Amino acid sequence: MRIAHFSDLHYGTKTLAEADRCFGAAIDQAAALGAEAAVISGDATDHALDLHAPASARLAAQVRRLADHCPVLMLQGTYSHEPPGTLSVFRSLGGRHPIHVADRIGQVALTRQRRWVGSAGWCFDALPHDAAAVFSCLPTVNKATVAATVGPGDAAQAVGDQLARLLEGFAPTHRLARARGLPTIGVSHGTVFGCVSEHGVPMAGFDHEFTTGALFAAEVQAFMLGHIHRHQAWAQSGGAGDQVIAYAGSIGRFHYGEEGEKGFLFWDVEAEAACCTLVATPARRTVDIVFEGRPDIEALREAVARQDVAGASVRVRWTVAEEDRSAVDREAIQRVLAGAAETKLEGRIVPVVRTRAAGISQMTRLEDKLRLWARVSEVNAEPLLACLAALAEQSPEELAAQLLRDGEDEATQDFAPEAQARIRLRGGAGVFSEAAVQAE
Repeated sequence: MRIAHFSDLHYGTKTLAEADRCFGAAIDQAAALGAEAAVISGDATDHALDLHAPASARLAAQVRRLADHCPVLMLQGTYSHEPPGTLSVFRSLGGRHPIHVADRIGQVALTRQRRWVGSAGWCFDALPHDAAAVFSCLPTVNKATVAATVGPGDAAQAVGDQLARLLEGFAPTHRLARARGLPTIGVSHGTVFGCVSEHGVPMAGFDHEFTTGALFAAEVQAFMLGHIHRHQAWAQSGGAGDQVIAYAGSIGRFHYGEEGEKGFLFWDVEAEAACCTLVATPARRTVDIVFEGRPDIEALREAVARQDVAGASVRVRWTVAEEDRSAVDREAIQRVLAGAAETKLEGRIVPVVRTRAAGISQMTRLEDKLRLWARVSEVNAEPLLACLAALAEQSPEELAAQLLRDGEDEATQDFAPEAQARIRLRGGAGVFSEAAVQAE
């Protein structure tokens, strides 16, 4: 059976253009490839949407267009992206072929008449006689419910243990289906231990729903996953035939720094084997340009010359001290990136760190306060103490005259000592030249 596997469409207010362009192109390609069924493995929406919102209308129109070509199975995704009940409207959407919404744990058969037949409980007691393929659906698990039962510290382990037992419990039904020559497919939304995120980060820890071992133990030929936005796959051959687990990845590129191609998976699933191919979508290109300090316009021009930013989404990031934040010329950066489809400027401001000197407010003498401040700030206090003494002993006029004399000494330091003396006697007034001094 040929199955088009889409995931993480993330239709939303800000993501609409990217999601709709990519999903629309994917539907066209799936139809051209002759898909006999379609799976959307969670997170069709990016957040809660009103039915009259443009993103809702476009998602409904595209799913309806997909259902006009083949039967569609939609799985409940992450609650924060796809709040419970979001998918209910798709049951009534209509279309040439039916749409099955899997918002509970269960199994569903696609019949030879291209209709969906769901199990009454979490699995089939007996397979429908006209089944053409069997799908085992495991939507997002509400960890909060598990935590309320076993405690937050044990919730992750408890979820993993329960899901492993559940997946193993699906295996007898899949063995019966395989004996009848039927393709078996698992569909879920969650994190596999050891998978890699779209930003290249390995997902290693105890707070993940699955291991590849638990997924293979379900004994399905194809396990179609959602949630991680990067395509990746695992394969195993054994008593259950040739098995493949795969993430389709997100349909488009919704964040900067995402690695890998974007698209959907086109599966060929048989009773004893499965294989999948990533079909690319026209996802946007993103470019990151990072400066450790203040953005250098010439360096930015060089970076733009090295890579084509025309039509790309470009993000420029920099880090500057708080006192230099106003020195960043944002308009100049925008001018250099005029050919980009979108620009995003992100400046990180490093705040000035001020160290408090304990007890300084209780000191009575200004000299003592100055010495303590200098010690905390790691500066030499002596020049400052000399200035403080001068302020106490001299009038403002005397200080000004001293400053003028110091300036004259610096200006004439290259002259002979006799010439310097004559200049001082003349008060330093007027304009003089080295020739005039030598003439005297």
